[in-house]
Amino acid sequence: MNETPEGHSDTEPTLNASALLQWMDAQKLPGSGSPLTTRYISGGASNEIFELQRGNVRMALRKPPTKVPPGRNEIMLREYRVIAALKGTDVPHPPGIAVCDDTSILGSCFYIMGHIDGWTPMGQLPPPFVSAPKLRAAMAYELVDAIALLGQVDWRAAGLEGFGKPEGFLDRQVDRWLAHLAKIQFREIPGLQEAARWLRLHTPRHFRAGIMHGDYQFANVMFHHGQEAKLAAIVDWEMATVGDPLLDLAWILMTWPDPDEDRNSGYVDFSGMPSREEMMHRYASISGLPVDAMDYYIVLARFKMACVLEAGYARYVQGGADNPKIAMFGDVVLDMAEKAHLLANTSTLRPTH
Repeated sequence: MNETPEGHSDTEPTLNASALLQWMDAQKLPGSGSPLTTRYISGGASNEIFELQRGNVRMALRKPPTKVPPGRNEIMLREYRVIAALKGTDVPHPPGIAVCDDTSILGSCFYIMGHIDGWTPMGQLPPPFVSAPKLRAAMAYELVDAIALLGQVDWRAAGLEGFGKPEGFLDRQVDRWLAHLAKIQFREIPGLQEAARWLRLHTPRHFRAGIMHGDYQFANVMFHHGQEAKLAAIVDWEMATVGDPLLDLAWILMTWPDPDEDRNSGYVDFSGMPSREEMMHRYASISGLPVDAMDYYIVLARFKMACVLEAGYARYVQGGADNPKIAMFGDVVLDMAEKAHLLANTSTLRPTH
């Protein structure tokens, strides 16, 4: 049985519930013998998420959109490989249940994971967090604790050998993202080339490889319901790889407000949250990794973000994307490049090359 969620339009994505039910029964998945109810939760250009219910079992299905972008099927399989590899670890994640690489079932690859009954920090926070800075501070520490734990997982023992290319990971970053940018670049981005030159001179010679989420921020975690800050799961693993886990920490810190900045100007209220230095200290105490070269990683994160968002903005300017929110990328790109250049200019890190 396939239901259209109350309050949702008929144009929202649906699933071939009968085909899915047959596949689930053939795989002997939880809830076998019970009717299947599906409900569209969210989606976009990258993926779609549906809630599945069979009897008293709730699950979530993740798949590409109906018009599958190139490479998206392979990303689905990579995502599932990561969450399956995290089974038995103390990293909060959705438990993997099953994956399907047969595109004849639903028109694409897909996977099923455990349903996370929680809330996301995107938008308005739940009432206890709005008026309690201590709870928001606890949220920040939960955020950094989870990524510190992820970087400690023995990725080889977890079955992720060959999942990424950690050898030379940092050495490839500048050229990789400049090449990505060159394919679509249509304007000058002040400060970007200067940041690139600085990064090449300050690339750490050694790092401890670990699992990376790749887009780690408040937008990609969920918290348990309740009166305390407790992270329930890291979600959206499409950028995951094996590389330098310190870049995930930098992804958090690159937009973390300075002490003199408005701490309630983003999608999360940062008032009451710890400083960058406190977040770094917390990460180091859990991960055992040194954070003395963090300037390099934050410059790299800002540099990479500028290159990634410029690709989307270029498509918008050239008429290849109609989402008006992408128009905002134009200013964000310039801000990220400027801040990368500024930190490079003021950093006291010594060159390594």
